[in-house]
Amino acid sequence: MSMIGIDLGTTNSLAAVWKDGKSTLIPNPLGSFLTPSVVAEEGGAILVGTVAKEKRPIHPEQSAASFKRLMGTDQRIYLGSRGYTPQELSAVVLQKLKQDAEEFLGEPVEEAVISVPAYFNDEQRYATKQAGLLAGLKVERLVNEPSAAALACRKLCHEEDETFLVIDFGGGTLDVSVVTCFDQVVEILAVAGDNHLGGDDFDQRIAEHFCREHGMKTESLKPEQWLTLLKGAELCKRQLTEKEAGMMEWEGPEGKMGLILTREQLIQICAPLFKRMEAVVKKALRDVSAGTDAIDRIVLVGGTCRMPVIRQYIRHFMNIAPVIEDNPEEIVARGAAIYAGIKERREEIRDVLLTDICPFTLGVGVKDASSPDLLLSPVIERNCVLPYSREQSYVPCNDDQTEVMIHIFQGESMHCSENLFLGSLHLDMPPAGTERRFVKVGFTYDINGILEVEAVNHAGQKRRKVILNSHIRMSDEELEKRLCEIKSLNYISKEEEQTLYLLARADRLYRECLGRDREVVQLNSQRLRALMEKKDPAELRAARKQVEPIFDYLEEKLGLEKLT
Repeated sequence: MSMIGIDLGTTNSLAAVWKDGKSTLIPNPLGSFLTPSVVAEEGGAILVGTVAKEKRPIHPEQSAASFKRLMGTDQRIYLGSRGYTPQELSAVVLQKLKQDAEEFLGEPVEEAVISVPAYFNDEQRYATKQAGLLAGLKVERLVNEPSAAALACRKLCHEEDETFLVIDFGGGTLDVSVVTCFDQVVEILAVAGDNHLGGDDFDQRIAEHFCREHGMKTESLKPEQWLTLLKGAELCKRQLTEKEAGMMEWEGPEGKMGLILTREQLIQICAPLFKRMEAVVKKALRDVSAGTDAIDRIVLVGGTCRMPVIRQYIRHFMNIAPVIEDNPEEIVARGAAIYAGIKERREEIRDVLLTDICPFTLGVGVKDASSPDLLLSPVIERNCVLPYSREQSYVPCNDDQTEVMIHIFQGESMHCSENLFLGSLHLDMPPAGTERRFVKVGFTYDINGILEVEAVNHAGQKRRKVILNSHIRMSDEELEKRLCEIKSLNYISKEEEQTLYLLARADRLYRECLGRDREVVQLNSQRLRALMEKKDPAELRAARKQVEPIFDYLEEKLGLEKLT
């Protein structure tokens, strides 16, 4: 029974496995390694991936995407009338990847290593583990995305000692790690990140620019219009990956509108995003007191790094030409699979050691006469190598105090109100006679980012607490109930997925085409629907083989028209 590695992404997710001495990517039923992190509902059935992504611009009220950005919150996202938490929607994506892996491997899959952004806080990490449990997976390890990327880049590219920078720029998050490699050790020295910066933000900036150029207000657009506009922005961004200029077209209330966008204009309208990226990179370097001369190479991973303007900007402020791997959006999954192989003690890689670090400072709130707010007293500072333990002693504020409440926070601000509150620990403070009363607080932070706090007073009385995010934590009974609900959702079969994907493409192409092309789309859509009703798998497979190249041709024709 194999353990798989999963890159649970904001835009796309994918899985891989350590097999035959290498990291092997797992395809989905459509033959792609990338499964869009999109979930939709149609007629009581749950759609996941490419089919759901195709449906979303047409039926936005029945679909959800980018829910990874809401992980760690109790916000509900509705597909029609039914609400889901972000971890439940993530569990649906994970279960789809699990099913695809089981079909590919021909055996049950029950364990996984799942990647998370290095800058995910305690609540977001806990929610990711919870999503794994709801998908029926035992999460053996949460591995930071740039750490997984570093592991893959080490195995894929170089074996000599070196220090390099990993910039992992995905659809929704940016992570940067300073990594050093020697012998069989991959050591993470520092991490920095932005959980709300990715390719999706570039799409939004392009779409907003389009609206400004045509005198439109984004808030006046219907949800389906805005999503169609975002799709056009994404296509324009992809054109700019290959060419100096891209064409964006959109059918609005006033008719067809167009815009030509150059790479230079893209840099101008996305300038704030580039500055945020630069600030994250510099923070990671500052934390290890390293300049660009200490970096042997810069490795780019994540789909957003395909943009030439990203590489150009990094070269500008780092004065180092970055290296982009083939298929950069696959690197994190490959690294997660390598780590799964290490956990399984596979012969070829069992001696490889990955050391990770604590991405945030952890501490307790202390009172200060100069501030009405609690001030942060760090116990474990960011970039400490995990697992890590440390103790700190404190004294009560007043001599007659009979108890203390120890408040635990995560973050970098001096003021606790600006940090993430993790929990509290209550401890009695008995009289001590002539002795000085004190509380010794010990933090233990494990490799998965789970914090255990122990407090001991001067009399030797102890209190221990594992921080488990009470506002999103479920009881064992509720977890079991939700697990059954996720399992009982009406998922479509592999055959249905392939046909529904073509039908979703047909719906979109019909809107985009005109004249004879529109008639062709309609005829082929009706043919597929009729064969679905007939329920003859062989005949339906034959029809799909005929219809798919027709739709591919129309897609290509539309793309060429937009460029001319």
